[in-house]
Amino acid sequence: MKNTLSARINRVLANSTVNVVLLIVAAMWLLPTVGLFFQSVRSPQDNAQTGWWTIFDNFEQWTWGNYQSILANETMMGSLWNTVLIVIPSTFLVVFIGAMAGYALAWIDFPGRTAVLTIIVGLMAVPLQVSFIPLAQLFGAMGIFGTRWAVILFHTAFGLPFAVFLMRNYFRQISPELMEAARLDGAGEMRIFLRIALPLGAPALASLTIFQFLWSWNDMLVALIFAGPQDKPITVALSEQLRLFSSNIDILAAGAFLSMIIPLLVFFAGQKYFVNALLQGSTK
Repeated sequence: MKNTLSARINRVLANSTVNVVLLIVAAMWLLPTVGLFFQSVRSPQDNAQTGWWTIFDNFEQWTWGNYQSILANETMMGSLWNTVLIVIPSTFLVVFIGAMAGYALAWIDFPGRTAVLTIIVGLMAVPLQVSFIPLAQLFGAMGIFGTRWAVILFHTAFGLPFAVFLMRNYFRQISPELMEAARLDGAGEMRIFLRIALPLGAPALASLTIFQFLWSWNDMLVALIFAGPQDKPITVALSEQLRLFSSNIDILAAGAFLSMIIPLLVFFAGQKYFVNALLQGSTK
């Protein structure tokens, strides 16, 4: 009885210690974001004179004027809209093509399938930087360099190898008996893909959507090179504001926090599927 009680106490203490450590790490990780938010709701004068933590001593500093200025700023709102126009096609193309190619590599037997899979895995190791000059020349010849379509195609091309590899491995976990039964019932590959593979692969599709969305949304380097002045996303617009950091911290803070909201909403909306995909991958 004593041993059981002491073991239970040790487990509780161990769990409490782990939870406390995790809370401390989470608080330290979130501190810059919290500071950014409070800076975004203070006036430029208050930000220039005192630190953001003084808002707890004087709640009169609280103002939504910075966000009103952002919403009225055509450059910032235009760049935010450009980000949406870049991210949505990039994410859709990667998820759609990656799912179809992953299913083909998983369940359709065709010549060279192993070689194709090997090439795709190899492409995952190619760094972005080595492709800038060749793709710039290619996009220039196509007449799309300096437009959002160049950025969309770049994100799609570099997102596909991981997407195909992820979806292929996930689709391979589907029971072969289930696939064979569907074929015996007369279902074609497209019907099996739409009615069986896609519903069962929803967690992997959600995970892939989150990964691709976040990568495309937070990208600045690719957009800085391939997007024109009229198609620059929010990350490029914010980087340009950094040149006047001391005089426009209010615009920077509000714009940066506003650009974080949509990715956070996407992540939390698909969090359940994202966690399920991780758990299923770890148990199989």
